[in-house]
Amino acid sequence: MGLGFEVGAVADGGGRRGTLHLPHGTVETPVFMPVGTAASVKAVPQGMLETMGEDGRGAEIILANTYHLYLRPGHELIARMGGVHRFMSWERPMLTDSGGFQVFSLAALRRVTPDGVEFRSHLDGSKHFFSPEHSMDVQIALGADICMAFDECTEHPATYERTRESMGLTHAWAARSLQHFRANAERVPWFGERNGRRQSLYGIVQGGMFQELRTESAARLLEMRDANGEGFDGYAIGGLAVGEPREVTREIIAHTLALLPPDKPRYVMGVGYPDEIVEYARMGVDQMDCVLPTRAARHALLFTSEGRLNIRGKRFAEDGGPADSKCACSTCMRYSRAYLRHLFHTGEPLAATLASVHNLQFYLDAMRRVRAELAGEAAMADAAGCL
Repeated sequence: MGLGFEVGAVADGGGRRGTLHLPHGTVETPVFMPVGTAASVKAVPQGMLETMGEDGRGAEIILANTYHLYLRPGHELIARMGGVHRFMSWERPMLTDSGGFQVFSLAALRRVTPDGVEFRSHLDGSKHFFSPEHSMDVQIALGADICMAFDECTEHPATYERTRESMGLTHAWAARSLQHFRANAERVPWFGERNGRRQSLYGIVQGGMFQELRTESAARLLEMRDANGEGFDGYAIGGLAVGEPREVTREIIAHTLALLPPDKPRYVMGVGYPDEIVEYARMGVDQMDCVLPTRAARHALLFTSEGRLNIRGKRFAEDGGPADSKCACSTCMRYSRAYLRHLFHTGEPLAATLASVHNLQFYLDAMRRVRAELAGEAAMADAAGCL
């Protein structure tokens, strides 16, 4: 069987506590998933990922990037090594994207056809082709717990006509992804079933910034079935955080969440700042990911209870306090703002590690607090109903 998903509590605003049961373990939701583009969460060792957070539970699930691992070192090599979990020494759950967004970002190097996308590698200019079937084969070989259907991410801004055309392509590719994935996923001998579960596949709702198209896209995906009558294991909301105003992002998420089945996990792709992921979790989003914590860290931007800090600032030159006095991460418990500033100004690689550890813990702790909040609100609502 694929993933298991249990919703334990639902708060008044729609936010919900849940548990994902996956081949490599369980995940408490709502959850933020750190991005490990090339089978590595940049600058952070796996052991630190496993223990960070106020509760010490660390990151329960991370992402890996299909496009980048396909190009280097190659999915076939990773399969020979026993899959991406064994390759990178990570025995917790993992999700792989389909490669669609990365191909989308190569606007000058790609050609989209009904069969798939022809593109040139950003590394050496070599020519490649991704079809829905090939994307599934790569993800199956990588061996992630959760895989994503191949889709086309629509640029922003885009006309209604262009968005509808792109959405139609996503739907055609989603149907092909589902059929091919289910026909081939269980043939990977080294993966098989773990804890009684197999790899799972999510469909991706597109439709740009048009609510009417989002409605149509969700309906089409919910109708899709494989040869055995099974639909997708979960549903993602894609095509957001591509330049649209934040209020539009929120409106599209709220509109689309109402269209998705309550017994399936719901994933918003590629978001966002700490306050955004908290807001979306309270709305009922179960899974989110973003490169922002580590990318910002590499540029000396820290997320703190006081707001965002550029630790390169002169005012921190003799500041002996931690990056965030309310944070219990290993960086804040040991190092001063002055030292972090020094590391960045001298170009020391340790700077990226210490800043990334702090930012990731800030995100993970934010989700931990939201989970506690949602459980408390739901409990209070249940108690009030019994009075």
